[in-house]
Formats: sequence, structure tokens, C-alpha cells
Amino acid sequence: MLRKNIYTIFFVSWMLFITFLSLFSFSRNSLPSVKIPNLDKVVHFIFYFVASILGSLFVREITKGNKTLIKTCMLIFFLMVAYGIIIELLQMKFTLNRNGDILDVLANSLGAFFGVFVVKYVFSKKTQLKWKN
Repeated sequence: MLRKNIYTIFFVSWMLFITFLSLFSFSRNSLPSVKIPNLDKVVHFIFYFVASILGSLFVREITKGNKTLIKTCMLIFFLMVAYGIIIELLQMKFTLNRNGDILDVLANSLGAFFGVFVVKYVFSKKTQLKWKN
């Protein structure tokens, strides 16, 4: 049972992790101080890159590969972009120490795009992996 739903578990856990880190306000003293310009954009990119890969594998798992690779990639890309926009809006409206940022939405969208691009490539006819189970 657990092995059959491994991507579902990973995807849901990853999305909860992103949601928690995006909406929870950390005190400045509790975080290590790293001075790298635009590091948060890189983190946004990585979060949504991983989320789109796990999301694609999640859709593949629950549909048993019956949804085409292209449709799955398009679905996950648009869902990740919408999710990123919603999270940024929630940060603007409902958190005290967080701000929504259009550049975060851009980083999220780029991460999602490259994530589904990787999925598309990995399951293309150029590799041995097959989309359909």
C-alpha cells in the first residue's frame, strides 16, 4: 500500500512543507544569517522545480499513466503557477512579517517550467523510462 502511493505521499508532504515555510513567520534571531543576494529566489525556484516533478509523478501514479505526458505536464505547470500566486497573495494579506513579491511568482513559475521540462525529457522517447505503467 505504502509503496503504491509513494509519490502521493512525497508530493503532499512537499506541498505542506512549502505552504508551512511560505506562510509561517520566523523571527529574525532564529534564522542563520546568510548574505547571498537573491538567495530567496533560488529557494523559490528549487521548491517549485521539485514540486512540479513530484506533482507530475503523483498524477502518473494516480492515473496509472493513462493521462498523457503532455497533458500532465501542462496541468502541473498551471497548477504550480496558480499555487505560487495564491501563496504570494496569502503572504500579502494574512501574514505579519511576510510580503508577496512578483519576483517570487516569477521564480516559482520558472522552477515549475523547468521541472515539467525535466519530466518531459526523462519520459520522452529518447530515454528508456516509459510514462505509461
